[in-house]
Amino acid sequence: MKRKYFLGCLFLLESLIGVAQSTGYAFQNPNLPVESRIADLLSLMTPEEKVSQLLYNSPAIERLSIPAYNWWNEGLHGVARAGKATVFPQAIGMAATFDTDLVYKVADAISTEARAKYNEAIKKGNRSQYMGLTFWSPNVNIFRDPRWGRGQETYGEDPYLSGKLGAAFVKGLQGDDPRFLKAAACVKHFAVHSGPEETRHEFNAIPSETDLRENYLPAFRELVDAGVESVMCAYNRLYGEPCCGSGFLLKNILRNEWGFNGHIVSDCWALDDIWARHKVVATREEAAAMAATAGVNMNCGYIYKHLIDAINKGMIPESTPDSLLAPVLRTRFRLGLLDPIESMPFGNIGSDKVNCKEHKELAYEAACKSMVLLQNKNNLLPLNNRALSNILIAGPVSADIQAMVGNYNGWSGNIVTFLEGIIEAADAGTAIDQTPGCLMTVPGNYTGFWQAENADVVIVCLGNTKLMEGENGDAMLNNDGGDRTDIRLPESQREYIRILRERIPNKPIVAVITGGSAIALQEVLDAADAVIMSWYPGEQGGNALADIIFGDVNPSGRLPITLYASVDDLPPFEDYSMKGRTYKYFTGKPLFPFGYGLSYTTFEYTHMAFDQKSEINGKQLQFKVTVKNTGSHPGEEVVMVYASKAIDSLGESGHKIPSVEKSLVGFKRVYLNAGEEKVIPIAINLMDMYQWDTENKEYFISSGSYFLQTQPSSGGGGFGVWIDAQ
Repeated sequence: MKRKYFLGCLFLLESLIGVAQSTGYAFQNPNLPVESRIADLLSLMTPEEKVSQLLYNSPAIERLSIPAYNWWNEGLHGVARAGKATVFPQAIGMAATFDTDLVYKVADAISTEARAKYNEAIKKGNRSQYMGLTFWSPNVNIFRDPRWGRGQETYGEDPYLSGKLGAAFVKGLQGDDPRFLKAAACVKHFAVHSGPEETRHEFNAIPSETDLRENYLPAFRELVDAGVESVMCAYNRLYGEPCCGSGFLLKNILRNEWGFNGHIVSDCWALDDIWARHKVVATREEAAAMAATAGVNMNCGYIYKHLIDAINKGMIPESTPDSLLAPVLRTRFRLGLLDPIESMPFGNIGSDKVNCKEHKELAYEAACKSMVLLQNKNNLLPLNNRALSNILIAGPVSADIQAMVGNYNGWSGNIVTFLEGIIEAADAGTAIDQTPGCLMTVPGNYTGFWQAENADVVIVCLGNTKLMEGENGDAMLNNDGGDRTDIRLPESQREYIRILRERIPNKPIVAVITGGSAIALQEVLDAADAVIMSWYPGEQGGNALADIIFGDVNPSGRLPITLYASVDDLPPFEDYSMKGRTYKYFTGKPLFPFGYGLSYTTFEYTHMAFDQKSEINGKQLQFKVTVKNTGSHPGEEVVMVYASKAIDSLGESGHKIPSVEKSLVGFKRVYLNAGEEKVIPIAINLMDMYQWDTENKEYFISSGSYFLQTQPSSGGGGFGVWIDAQ
């Protein structure tokens, strides 16, 4: 009897083992709720295994069949550092489009290529860095000062524009599947982080409470509301606390006030800064404990290897790894990283989607919409392609691939330089020659003037590249940590275009400027008849430029930053007060205002109406703006709405006068054929007009009158209406 009982138990045990082997652990069941899978996996892991998964280069846990995964991946304007991928315009160029729908499409294309590359990499067992699905983009730091080398990664100087474009990027990248993320976005760098690069690991930003709440934080909140999966904390300190150890930032504001429930990742080696450079603690264990207590879920670096020691020394509770790891695992499950590829809705995306025809066309559209026509004397542009006999393409960036891509970039094998694009588009009966004209940064060597004298028109391509501005350590031709202490073009380029004008005083010059920031362009404006700001336009930059120059495309880009006349117009770089910065607070005369951009046609604003049914104390205001194309070319206008509050006193006429300070609160792109008129509806969210109450610690809209004006730039024009807030 005992033998039969023993054999029965043995049979039952073997049956249970067989079931377990066929179904695996509960966390491996994709049909279970994510929270159940997280709880099961946490229950199976040792403390050491949990800590290992809090590092960006998470190792495999073979006994649980968990593969290695590297969380550090880049996708700012295309999948980056991972081989072939479509290269879209740099972020600052995307900002110049003022087009949320386009940004969404670009981000969707990026995540499609990311899935394709990930799927192919997994098939060959390649789990290396930059081949994953967690992208540390976008960057919505406010581009407060043009000297910052990394400003090119942002969407410009305005928090409203940055928030709207950043939210569109997040939604496009992450997709709309109800269960799974197509890819995971990460907004950075939280917060108040925009140079100087050389001191980013040690400086202490001390903005006013009003500047923090009304300028530095709104874009981050917009992306949290849009469902961004991850937030990256910054290197610097804020009010004395390292951002990656700040309970004020990460707990009080991000988690409690805004309700963020994704994971927080440190900037790379930022936790090392806590003890080694900020010196707010003395040891690595204390740095790990400080970041963990603040709520940093993932460490790009090594400091979290000391979490176990911190626990053993009583610095943090034993439960800390569990609470930190849960949001990280949630992201991993939502991406399907622990599920078979074939079970994923994105598992069938193949390599044919990488740099495909549709994505190249999208990169071309983005490049066309990003370029800003700054000057066009006597309507020189567009050039008559068939009437030209001889064109000289000059300048040190005319054939430079680096000038196309900006930083945090990918490579496609299809990058079209300005030289190549113009040659491809030019009439077959036109002679074209090329000369660099000068060296990028070394003055004294100039060439090609005889070619210019023989040309009908000279297209001179000047500017910066990612070798001259960018992140600390990356800009190899920069001696200031990647920043620009002088916002003019290099002396060699300024001297070259001045001499060029002297040598051909009566011939047209078209200047094309590359760069990721505001450039003091007075010498270029004096020498050139037409000036185009091309930013870093991506792989289709050459084709886009050619089609704009020859009139197949009407330029429609608008400046997402203020162009200043001189660095002397700016406050000290290290000062994080917004006073004297950006169009909102700059009281001088800019070279070009925020929102500026010319077209080959003209637009007229004929009427602006406020829908009386939408009340000021409601959530939105509804406006209708009438815009007419009064020129002879079809084109796109960017309709912008700015809000300003009435000043206390009245003018001589007894009418209300709006304050000089204004803020962008709405924008919309509209396409109009020559002579066409459209009524454009624009909704204004009242939250975008709120101010920060420093006494009650809340946002509010103060009573009084507000002037809402629709205009083509922050410089003025258009129509406006007054509304009253009670």
